[in-house]
Amino acid sequence: MAKYRIAWMPGDGVGNDVMEAARIVLDRMKFDADYAPCDIGWKFWCTEGNALPDRTVKALKDTTCALFGAITSKPQDKAKEELSPELKGKGLSYFSPIVGLRQLFHLHTNMRPCKSYRGNPLNYRGNQITNPSGEDVPIDQVVFRENTEGMYGGVEFFPLPESVFTALCTNPKMKKFQAKGLENIALSTRIMTVQGCTNICKEAFEHAKKTGRKRVTLVEKPNVLRETGGLMMRCFRDVAKNYPDIWADEVNIDAICMWMFKNPQDYSVLVAENMFGDIVSDLCAGLVGGLGFAPSANLGDNYAVFEPTHGSAPKYAGQYKVNPIAMLLTVKLMFDWLNETERAKRLESAIARVIKEGKVRTYDMGGNASTLDVAKAIADYAG
Repeated sequence: MAKYRIAWMPGDGVGNDVMEAARIVLDRMKFDADYAPCDIGWKFWCTEGNALPDRTVKALKDTTCALFGAITSKPQDKAKEELSPELKGKGLSYFSPIVGLRQLFHLHTNMRPCKSYRGNPLNYRGNQITNPSGEDVPIDQVVFRENTEGMYGGVEFFPLPESVFTALCTNPKMKKFQAKGLENIALSTRIMTVQGCTNICKEAFEHAKKTGRKRVTLVEKPNVLRETGGLMMRCFRDVAKNYPDIWADEVNIDAICMWMFKNPQDYSVLVAENMFGDIVSDLCAGLVGGLGFAPSANLGDNYAVFEPTHGSAPKYAGQYKVNPIAMLLTVKLMFDWLNETERAKRLESAIARVIKEGKVRTYDMGGNASTLDVAKAIADYAG
């Protein structure tokens, strides 16, 4: 019997391509695992009305963790148009399966490292940042994003039900919308709890402590989102008191988009609620070469789902054109979570070596190598 049982979820589009690349590396590294194929993605929404079938949820409960490729998501009206004829008109609503997984398995922490590797022509300002002495200063940031609450909690309404409107009218600011007609009002909620805010802040500070990082920055907007942003700010400050050796500071989401662009090397660990974490992690990815270099881990107390942050890129599906490095760095995060420390170091070293050599590059890096060419080059060094 293998040591691990990994749920294998390619998902949609290029998710299949990059997962094939991952398998090349995993097999070459003799990773002791069985892989359990699991159905997830747009095809199952169209044919079954559920992008995350119950059989998949059941299967995941018998695995150690999951590797996930990419997902296709479309607006609700488009999603309903693409349903099989026999499913139309049955009141089905599309819900992102990855968001569903995060909530079903309480994967409360989304960790997204963004690191520049020497030789990557797509690093911000061409390669590395230099300090006043002319020395290279690599970008090395980790975003901790609360993964189950906030703007992505899934509590939305359109049109606005009268019962919800009536309940909200305890706030006089709500009444001004009544004249527009409830049938014309859409409402998305930003629900945050002390428990969720405190947990993600603790995760960020613990990571900083464990890895020797000296700064944790809260990304919020409490001057406008006074209640939810204010709650997150207070929880952050309370948690920070337990880590006196770590510099804790707070930056508005709009301001950090400027400061990260000007001085990305100044930031180390960033922590944010769900939507702001999503935004700032894409900014971080852009600084180190784009989403082709951006891995992520959805972490719970007893389970984890690992996925690159890029989308399914349908126009490239099956062409083996896209960069697999985000997926392979995601595998590295899985190794870390499994305490396969030596494998994690070996894989990251192999990735860094292939990037630095610059001999095997996908189109986004100015080369013409395929997805699998890059995987094989990395596997040669990691195996």
